[in-house]
Parts: sequence; structure tokens; C-alpha cells
Amino acid sequence: MKQKVLIIGSSNADMVVKTEYFPKPGETILGGTFLMNPGGKGANQAVAAARLGADVRFVTRAPLPTNTN
Repeated sequence: MKQKVLIIGSSNADMVVKTEYFPKPGETILGGTFLMNPGGKGANQAVAAARLGADVRFVTRAPLPTNTN
């Protein structure tokens, strides 16, 4: 029987811009590929528990979308 796990925690979208190198302090560089990845401490814990075989329920607050394009 699978262990039942309830996780109450955060869920968010990580916004990442790839660059050719890490900028020096005060330096402005041109960004490349833009990615939005799922994340948040609670979401990451829920995924980890599910991958270990648990029957997971995840409770979080879903904010209104900020990017409607």
C-alpha cells in the first residue's frame, strides 16, 4: 500500500534567461532564450514524494496569471 502524503506549500513559475556567460557586477548583457519552469518548495516536495512512490495530494494557492500573452 502506498503511503499517503499531504503537502501544503508554495508553487510558482521560475523565469530564466540563458546567457553566454555570467555578467560581472554592474555589467549589462543581452539575454538569450527565455524559459518559464514550474517550481516552488511545496511543488518540488510533492514531485519528490510522488517519484518515491507516495500517493500525494498537494494544496497551494494559485495566483492570478501575470503574463496573459
